Amino acid sequence: MKKLLLSAVLVSAITFTSCREEDKNNAEQAGDAIENAAEETGEAVEGGFEATGKAIDNAVNETKEAGESVKDAVNEVSDDLKKD
Repeated sequence: MKKLLLSAVLVSAITFTSCREEDKNNAEQAGDAIENAAEETGEAVEGGFEATGKAIDNAVNETKEAGESVKDAVNEVSDDLKKD
């Protein structure tokens, strides 16, 4: 009976230790997954900022070009009115 009790305690201790080790591994994997997700999110945000910056630069350039076109059209109309 004593050997049976000691065997049961030993098996319980091994199982408990194994579970603790498993929990530690799971916690490490979860931590790694969170860290990877944070890095990927940061990279995505950075990429979004870059794309937004480029879009703003393009919009500014197109606005300048449109302004120059309007200026040229006004000058042409003004010149035409002066000729008449």
